[in-house]
Amino acid sequence: MRLEKCWFCSSTVYPGHGIQFVRNDAKIFRFCRSKCHKNFKMKRNPRKVKWTKAYRRLHGKDMTQDSTFEFERKRNRPERYDRNLTENTLAAIKKIDKVRVDRESRHHAKRMKPKKAQLQREAARELEQSISMVKAPGALQRDPSLTLPIKVKVSKPEKVDNRMEE
Repeated sequence: MRLEKCWFCSSTVYPGHGIQFVRNDAKIFRFCRSKCHKNFKMKRNPRKVKWTKAYRRLHGKDMTQDSTFEFERKRNRPERYDRNLTENTLAAIKKIDKVRVDRESRHHAKRMKPKKAQLQREAARELEQSISMVKAPGALQRDPSLTLPIKVKVSKPEKVDNRMEE
């Protein structure tokens, strides 16, 4: 069973699925779904469409350089069947898959690290602003140690005369 890659989004095209387009110069384009085929016909660049693998790799969202990708490459050379080689290959595939998952999780954690610090700052700011929702105002007045070291600048509203001059 040969699994092809979609020309536009790089997802897997299983046998009997998708659309195949053959250009006049005999270049074959395979698409996983009509969405990819339509975008190709509209001459859109996959590197500029945000949901494609090409965009994600180009903008650092997915891993690009990794030795585990070498095993996924398409090889058109037929190999003689060997039971031991097949068993070793299947065992290696499991190990390689585990290594790839670990590296992807590390890559994702590294990408999300700045966002985590930003979320913590926002949470602390929100807590400082609405501490009265967490602790009752009466409890805060009785025991001032429950408050956070809050530095809030409050400006006094100017008095406005609502008298109408006649």
